[in-house]
Amino acid sequence: MIGMTYTISLVPEIADGKVRQKAVKRLRELNVSLPTLTELADPDLIPDRLQATLSGVDPDEPLAANLWRVHWFNDEARTGRVDVPGYLVLPEALTGVKAKIVVALGARFPMIGAHKVLAAYGCLVPRLVTGRFDPARDKAIWPSTGNYCRGGVAISRTLGCRGVAVLPAGMSQERFDWLEQWVSDPADIIRTPGTESNVKEIYDRCAELSRDPGNVIVNQFSEFGNYLVHYYCTGRALDRVFADLRSSEPGLRLTAFVAATGSAGTIAAGDYLKSIHGTKIVAVEAVECPTMLYNGYGEHNIQGIGDKHIPLIQNVMNTDLVAGVSDRSTDALNLLFNDSIGRAYLTKRRKLDSAMVKEFVNIGLSGIANIIAAIKIAKRLELGASDAIITVATDSATLYDSERKSYLGRHYPGGFDEVHAGEIFGHHLQAVADDHLIELTHVDRRRIFNLGYYTWVEQQGVPAADFDRRRQGAFWKELQATIPAWDKLIADFNEDTGAMHAG
Repeated sequence: MIGMTYTISLVPEIADGKVRQKAVKRLRELNVSLPTLTELADPDLIPDRLQATLSGVDPDEPLAANLWRVHWFNDEARTGRVDVPGYLVLPEALTGVKAKIVVALGARFPMIGAHKVLAAYGCLVPRLVTGRFDPARDKAIWPSTGNYCRGGVAISRTLGCRGVAVLPAGMSQERFDWLEQWVSDPADIIRTPGTESNVKEIYDRCAELSRDPGNVIVNQFSEFGNYLVHYYCTGRALDRVFADLRSSEPGLRLTAFVAATGSAGTIAAGDYLKSIHGTKIVAVEAVECPTMLYNGYGEHNIQGIGDKHIPLIQNVMNTDLVAGVSDRSTDALNLLFNDSIGRAYLTKRRKLDSAMVKEFVNIGLSGIANIIAAIKIAKRLELGASDAIITVATDSATLYDSERKSYLGRHYPGGFDEVHAGEIFGHHLQAVADDHLIELTHVDRRRIFNLGYYTWVEQQGVPAADFDRRRQGAFWKELQATIPAWDKLIADFNEDTGAMHAG
């Protein structure tokens, strides 16, 4: 058993008043105020005075003001606010299906250009306001395959504490380039063996780090704040997107929500959408590492989706389908969507709108995987023009320029041309089939749920009784019901720092 301990639920109560007071003192000195979950879910509720302080603030700087931009409602420049989160509706000419595939754009989040900064906020702030983290003493350790640890380092800096990124050495170079600019010490970037699939190696390194009581492991795979912030903030944001779509098409149905499981944070938004619209929840994974599909294993390059285990915060028993996507498709489409020849093929040969094609820069590898999975779902369920499938693009293609260049060199050493672009389009879009897809029965859900036992009970020491509590819908409903209490704790913390009233 390793040295980390996990809280099986998120309790909105002060754990250590003395530590909380130290955190209050630290944030008072830095004049940092914290948005509530409700303010991030509905930024219209952010006080006008605080909104005004964002004027002229660079969204890519580690400034406390940018905490008030950690939501889905930023404009394309990430400096202003919009009424509806940014999204794309993909045309049938691209997807080959009549159902509307809608992609919410995570690249509009501040500091890291990915929505994982929201997850990082949702994981650290609950610890801060309950006295479970002293920003002047503790280091926040962020285990991740890339975007979450970047979000963690960003949130750490804005909260005046030290953040340490733990990620596989084989992740995209752009992740490391960003981290090198943001960490306070090069030693705060810890490279573990392997690539996307090697999550256990991250856990093992964190176990070593946890022997120092000043290192606080903020594990997105087991922090229920990750679930809660996406359930509430991402869920409500996607509901706003759907309302915008339905305003012009009253008969539209929100039939499915598609998300790669990763840490199982984003997919929590499906619980919110399902409670309102009866939306089916689709979990996505790589067919090269088909954990949910086939109890399988392996390596892949769909960076950001994680695998080889079932996250503790994944509400498995509420999942409806599992879809597998190959990294051969995501790598190839990353080239097609972002190479000048590929884009020319899409606009000239496929007659796609050039403005739409330019937007593909906002879709990274996991976003492409989600799109392919959405096409599979539309075909399996025989969905039509009155059906909408909502998914997300966690980050942008700019984080994978090095991956694209590597792919180009390996597969097209003689150069990439229009014929190659057509082959990619035909094989990885037109030929998408509903293979590697399971419509889950209760027995299937139990099988997937039980897979988590080996990680969380045997390896990480979670009590079996606590592990099993997560089978019941009541566990998740009780967790969701804590949101008002968390808002109050954050508001009380702000009152004590005085930052909300500072000039």
